Amino acid sequence: MAGKDCFDTGSRVLTVAQALDLIASRFTAVSEPEQVPLGRVLGRVLAADIVSVLDLPPFDNAAMDGYAVRATDLGRRLPVAGTLYAGSAPVAAPKPGAALRIFTGAVMPDGLDTVVMQEEVRVEGDFVHLPAGLSPGLNVRRRGEDVAVGQVALPTGRRLRAVDIGLAAALGQDFLTIRRPLRVALFSTGDEVTAPGRALAPGGIYDANRPLLSALLSQMGCAVTDLGILADDEGVIRAALAAAAADHDLILTSGGVSAGDADHVKAAVRTLGGLDLWKLALKPGKPLALGHVGAAAFAGLPGNPVAMLVSFLVLVRPLIDRLSGAVPAPLPLLTAPAGFAHAKKAGRREYLRVSIGPDGVAHADPTEGAAMLGHLTRADALAELGEEVTAVRPGDPVRVLPLGMLGT
Repeated sequence: MAGKDCFDTGSRVLTVAQALDLIASRFTAVSEPEQVPLGRVLGRVLAADIVSVLDLPPFDNAAMDGYAVRATDLGRRLPVAGTLYAGSAPVAAPKPGAALRIFTGAVMPDGLDTVVMQEEVRVEGDFVHLPAGLSPGLNVRRRGEDVAVGQVALPTGRRLRAVDIGLAAALGQDFLTIRRPLRVALFSTGDEVTAPGRALAPGGIYDANRPLLSALLSQMGCAVTDLGILADDEGVIRAALAAAAADHDLILTSGGVSAGDADHVKAAVRTLGGLDLWKLALKPGKPLALGHVGAAAFAGLPGNPVAMLVSFLVLVRPLIDRLSGAVPAPLPLLTAPAGFAHAKKAGRREYLRVSIGPDGVAHADPTEGAAMLGHLTRADALAELGEEVTAVRPGDPVRVLPLGMLGT
């Protein structure tokens, strides 16, 4: 990581794209590789390519239950010379003018090139009537058509999903070379913040952000150390930050990072490392603090839950990918017609809570408060209004980020 002023952007307001470019240029991966059993790699990042040592499928096989034949015999009445089951050893093809009963997954004998589905034939005793006009090669899965020998099946930097684990298993892999989990220290501050389960003092609020962040981090395969709620005392915070930096890759908190705040977190981070406060052209989520404490990265998010979630998804998620050695994955945006009207400033990206109705239309939540966590739980998605947008009218296509696709 670079020096103390490595994040300095002066007083200018950054677009989201500029902020992402700075994150990509300032941070490098910190996680070394380890061998991990296949059953424990979900959400983890590959540290080495998985190169296929076999073809998938490993042989031509039937994609349907039916009858294996030569395409030249389509439209004829053929004797059934035998039956092939999935898992059976390969057999020789019968002579031209004969069919084999075959079940899904069974090896196709050399010389037979088409499977006619059982629903499309008429059976009379030991004979089968084949329809004419079918395409040669129908219902046959060819050797290597999914993955070929020598092909990179899963590349370095991929954050592994359930389907990736399935593919690795299909290739015979039981251990994968994975980057170790990113070690993240998480804490909250503020005299008004109380841990759930404890008595709430007058004027106090329960700490929702820390459990929310912990869940988001865990979904990304991070190893989270929950430091709890630190006393609003610079000495206490400075000691906790120094200890966390010794064995963590990222320190993450929320609240108290707005420009001008007399905040003990900012003072402690600047004493122990370096810090810059970014003003972002983003709503909700304008303030973001990035820096370092010793060798550990530091990120401070807005305190309001909706603003915090947006900042995490848009900016901290790519930061975690970068630190973890993962290839950053773009947000899974879809398009839906707007069921609302909205005006906004040019040059600023905005995210609105929306619900997708049965008609596929995105309906905006009439309340826009950045602290409305209850409203957020009732939303299906966030509508992304880009910097170029100044107005949305009902029926306009808008980009939407389905929250369920991110586990939020």
